[in-house]
Amino acid sequence: MYQAIVFFDLDGTLFDDDKNVLPTSVAAIQEMQQHHILPVIATGRNIFEIQYVLDATGIDAVVSANGSYVQYQGKKLTAAVIDQKTLTAITAFAKEQGDPLGYFNNQGFRLSQANQDTTDNFKLLRLDARVDPTWYQSQDINFLNVFNRDKEKIYREKFAGTLSFVRNNPRALDTMQTGVTKQTGIRTFLKEAGLEKVKTYAFGDGLNDLQMFDEVDIPIAMGNGVFQAKNKAAYVTASNMDDGIVKGLRHFGLIQ
Repeated sequence: MYQAIVFFDLDGTLFDDDKNVLPTSVAAIQEMQQHHILPVIATGRNIFEIQYVLDATGIDAVVSANGSYVQYQGKKLTAAVIDQKTLTAITAFAKEQGDPLGYFNNQGFRLSQANQDTTDNFKLLRLDARVDPTWYQSQDINFLNVFNRDKEKIYREKFAGTLSFVRNNPRALDTMQTGVTKQTGIRTFLKEAGLEKVKTYAFGDGLNDLQMFDEVDIPIAMGNGVFQAKNKAAYVTASNMDDGIVKGLRHFGLIQ
């Protein structure tokens, strides 16, 4: 049985500003595992985007795509699939708005169209963004990105009860089935893996981490996090560039 479970957001948290995991953080995660503490990635990213992180850290448990795809010991526990009717509707609506869509599953992604924001976004993520506006019709799509800077309200009104939207960055909205969040992904993970009685911690920095913080016993905000995350946290550690992961784990006695 695990002594504890620690959920790690990636961007702005486990990642430094260059989208790498600091060597000190890798060493801390390996030390955790030696003490029977389970590390879990909980991210808005999809599995295919973070394989290099899993390889570097030895982590095989993931709540990905903001809870849309969950795996334990390298195997799928659950996946939320957006139905084709909804995909067709949002594709048409986004086209009317002139907004590119990113269609994602655990193996890959495609874009409905490209613009400067998609180019900048995927350059930062080190991903090769390919345009294929009909790709979603032959795929199980777990997750979407809607690329715009100021249209949360109209999308939420248009797809109320069907899809939920969370501002990921200035360029894009993370888009999931309504009711799917990091919080529900963590809840499913703990239930399906039989780990509901184990004490839980989470590190995060952003708005999509707030519901995750509600689900765990001990929420920990990064020093570089948004004020909402800091206000909800039990502890605010150092920034993602200043060994915030190591310092937070050490504060709670999870590593030496």
